[in-house]
Amino acid sequence: MVEDMTTDRLRRPAILRSLQLGDTKLTYVPDGAVQLTPRGWLPDTTDEVWAAHPEYLDETGNLVGSIGGLLVESGERALLIDAGVGPFSVPAVPGQPNGAIEGGALLDNLPRRPETIEAVAFTHLHLDHLGWAWHPAPGSDRPAFTAAEYLIAEPEWAHRELVEAHGTSQETLALLEPRVRTIADGEEIFPGVRMILTPGHTFGHASYVITGGDQRLIVLGDALHSPIQTDHPEWTAASDHDREQATRYRHELLKDLAQPGTIGFGGHFADVVFGRFVPSATPSWQPLP
Repeated sequence: MVEDMTTDRLRRPAILRSLQLGDTKLTYVPDGAVQLTPRGWLPDTTDEVWAAHPEYLDETGNLVGSIGGLLVESGERALLIDAGVGPFSVPAVPGQPNGAIEGGALLDNLPRRPETIEAVAFTHLHLDHLGWAWHPAPGSDRPAFTAAEYLIAEPEWAHRELVEAHGTSQETLALLEPRVRTIADGEEIFPGVRMILTPGHTFGHASYVITGGDQRLIVLGDALHSPIQTDHPEWTAASDHDREQATRYRHELLKDLAQPGTIGFGGHFADVVFGRFVPSATPSWQPLP
């Protein structure tokens, strides 16, 4: 059992949190949250697993999945990684791997004007990461990030029809298309920010490595959905496109996270989105204070 303060954070959506890497400031910007049914979302688990780890479950018996974006600021320049789900709300549907979804707070929480963001980079093309890139801003008929180009891993965009099975419609993709610039594995997209392909959750899923000073941060995207998966990378998510490939890249990411001076960012990790992976500890995800 983890300590009481961390347990409380595991059971609630993330709040606005920032950290500094050298001259680069990173801020998690909340948009909302989604309930993840523990055995529905992580079908490799058992009732016994969750009976032994109640600290991960909220009062409804679900995992808490935060939804938001990561703001990267370097001097006057700004990049956003993922754009929340937008002004969107749906109730839980029995039998589905996810429960209720609630979004819409990202623009209110964003600590700078959205028109000052030069690019929005996406981990993948699922709706809970695209929200404010295609939803009109309140009182407008245009998306909020009026000056931004949209950066998407080349294989993800080339095979974008595959995400339609998970609810991203052709109409949504068509709204994004005029702004899309595809990016290559290893490409630097912003000062100190490099994209790395980590496919499996989707065909061209991307993670991002952000370097500043003597530290680096790895944006996990949906390669992992819950901090408990850092103890069990063999557990796949219900929505993983290729379970075997997703598992392989989870192991690779954890090897990278175990390197000195490395911080992880798990965007769906309840209120423990920033943390360090310590393989010898139980649990292995150690949230930053």
